[in-house]
Amino acid sequence: MTSDSARRRRRRTTPPSRTASKWQGLPTEAINTASLAIDKASTSDIVDLMNAEDRKVVRAVHRERARIAVAVDLVTEALRGGGRLVFAGAGTSGRLGVLEAAEMLPTFGTSSKLVQAVMAGGREAFFQSKEAQDDSYEGGVRAVARIRPTKRDVLIGISASGMTPFVRGSLTRARKAGAKTVFVTCWPGTELQTFADVTIAPEVGAEVIAGSTRLKAGSATKMILNMLTTIPMVRLGRTYGNLMVDVQAQSQKHRDRARRIVGLVTGLEYDDADALLCSARWNIKAAIVMQKTGDTYGKATIRLKRAGGSVRVATGEDVEPRLRRALNVD
Repeated sequence: MTSDSARRRRRRTTPPSRTASKWQGLPTEAINTASLAIDKASTSDIVDLMNAEDRKVVRAVHRERARIAVAVDLVTEALRGGGRLVFAGAGTSGRLGVLEAAEMLPTFGTSSKLVQAVMAGGREAFFQSKEAQDDSYEGGVRAVARIRPTKRDVLIGISASGMTPFVRGSLTRARKAGAKTVFVTCWPGTELQTFADVTIAPEVGAEVIAGSTRLKAGSATKMILNMLTTIPMVRLGRTYGNLMVDVQAQSQKHRDRARRIVGLVTGLEYDDADALLCSARWNIKAAIVMQKTGDTYGKATIRLKRAGGSVRVATGEDVEPRLRRALNVD
């Protein structure tokens, strides 16, 4: 029988047991066997390797198309009902949400209040990493609480790993307010999916650089966010065909685009399109309606409002045949 003193000696010499890593088993932390020798490969071989890995992203996102469509409809109905779209994330995921929100105004003419983003660490973290803030559940709760979510809103939480406490807090606070929630992740097995109405989880596989989710996970996330913002804008009449008729014409490039759009749709020459846009206060939609109906600017804006902002409804004209003729396609 072992004496008490022997047991005490063994306890002193036996290394303490270690708790297993909760991140080690995540797909976003996996080691990619295809890139084990990346530090010995030529530049062109690394380019080919990364290109091959990126092709997997498109297939992974395609497999999520049904859930993406459900999420798109949630966003569309929320915006149609006067609600807002809010992104919440940390690190790369947070920056992608901020980027998406920032680009909605110049592209689709939305207000800065309609599409918003919160990020762990706040505005400064967009430019300089503050990764310690990713672990703050309460930080996510507070960030969402500050924008006062309602049941008309949709919050999209973004976390490649599927574990980020800041995003968990954001989703929890949004659900408490009755808002619809969508979760975008690259870990299908995440428990955070229980916090969301819809979970979109493309399986992109291990990163070329292990754990660097700014790579394939980031690309997949950007592709998904593109759809979650662009398609609702199309459904809500912020394009005419595939033309960017709500673009904010505040730069030379955008004013040139506005003239070309108006010319393409109405048949006006470039200078005449410019004159029409000036009288329409550079509102492309109003300019098109004015030319098609003979309305004044004021009447054109009223007509558009009654049409829910849709040029197609306001003019009663399908632009596709005209575009096909102009582009000489069947």
